[in-house]
Amino acid sequence: MSATSSVVAEGEDTRTELLRLVTCGSVDDGKSTLIGRLLYDTKQVMADQLEHVEETSERRGDGYVNLALLTDGLRAEREQGITIDVAYRSFVTPTRRFQLADAPGHVQYTRNMVTGASTADVAVVLLDARRGVIEQTTRHTYIAAMLGIPHIVFAVNKLDLVEFEEAPFRAIEAELDVLAERLGVRDSFAIPIAALPGDNVVEPSERLGWWDGGTFLERLETIEIAGDRDATHRRLPVQWVIRPMSDQHHDFRGYAGQVAGGEWRAGDEVVVLPSGRTTTVASVETHDGSLEVAVQGQSVVVRLADALDVSRGDLLSDPADRPVAARVLEATVCWMSERPAPTGSLLAIKHTTRWSRAILDEVLFVLDVETLEEVPAEGLALNDLARVRLRLAGPVIVDPYTVNRQTGSFILVDEATNETVGAGMIRAASG
Repeated sequence: MSATSSVVAEGEDTRTELLRLVTCGSVDDGKSTLIGRLLYDTKQVMADQLEHVEETSERRGDGYVNLALLTDGLRAEREQGITIDVAYRSFVTPTRRFQLADAPGHVQYTRNMVTGASTADVAVVLLDARRGVIEQTTRHTYIAAMLGIPHIVFAVNKLDLVEFEEAPFRAIEAELDVLAERLGVRDSFAIPIAALPGDNVVEPSERLGWWDGGTFLERLETIEIAGDRDATHRRLPVQWVIRPMSDQHHDFRGYAGQVAGGEWRAGDEVVVLPSGRTTTVASVETHDGSLEVAVQGQSVVVRLADALDVSRGDLLSDPADRPVAARVLEATVCWMSERPAPTGSLLAIKHTTRWSRAILDEVLFVLDVETLEEVPAEGLALNDLARVRLRLAGPVIVDPYTVNRQTGSFILVDEATNETVGAGMIRAASG
């Protein structure tokens, strides 16, 4: 996966809240144009970049300044007029910072969409107002729901090609409401836009006088994401053990990692898994000093009151709310390798900071992405979305994905090539 360079505003305030977006939808629905319009209308395109886009647009004979070129970062993509990878862009407004992943719409690049969506707070699913809800819309909405993305924005694009009329939008909006309910989407809404001329993207449009729901950017700025954090289940995978480095610090031992869930404070009771030994938290620290509280997403060092044997790959947890030490996983897997995996395949599994080995014990079904029907299968092929059962050589400490996206997910690796061949979301686990 390649990530093209970010464009950020000069003087960006890093204290503003970060919102991670993934844009997806059918081919040619205007994802790259929408991103380019956002960058351009929020005045985050440098003069030399705009000049290059203007020159390229003229050379291609587009007949207009093709803002999609701001995001089509690879020369091959520009020349062929397609986007085949996940391009990352950043921009900032006075109230929020945005990191945006542009996932390709082609069905054969489902793995790229999963990659771009895995950490997103919001999925933006684009539709063409002339075509409405199509198979790709259903597939990408399903994947977003499967990945537990808390918010989905349906951007009904190309309203200029239906004369900015309300009726086509309302018909699509009604279909999307049914789809979101069917797939169990927690929070979703539809918004009309015309990305090419810029109507209702950053600036309101007089040509959409019937719409009073705000612009696309305004809606993104007001989505509430603070409540999406897991503040209940205290989880901290140990990434690194910090041992004494000198006589002056001979008594220092800390455990570094990123908080996966809950709130961490000095005095909290804690259990080390899989050993099961318990103690209390002596302090929670960063390079700036001790913290009163650490929350999900923060990288910290935890010091414990007792000298316990804690290693990389262990997990610190609330003793009263322990995850499962699992040797059998039932999970939804996206297979990312061109090399198929028959039942019985041996793989390495990486869960948070812990490694184990796994056998593909059974493929329960593969999802037909066109009909959302469950189809029997004997193995996994490229871009398959499947429910599988894995048996592990050693325990991993897990939660269901619906409880915690970090402790409920994993990757599968081919040990012979070190290639990441699958990404999984845990549905059930047992010892």
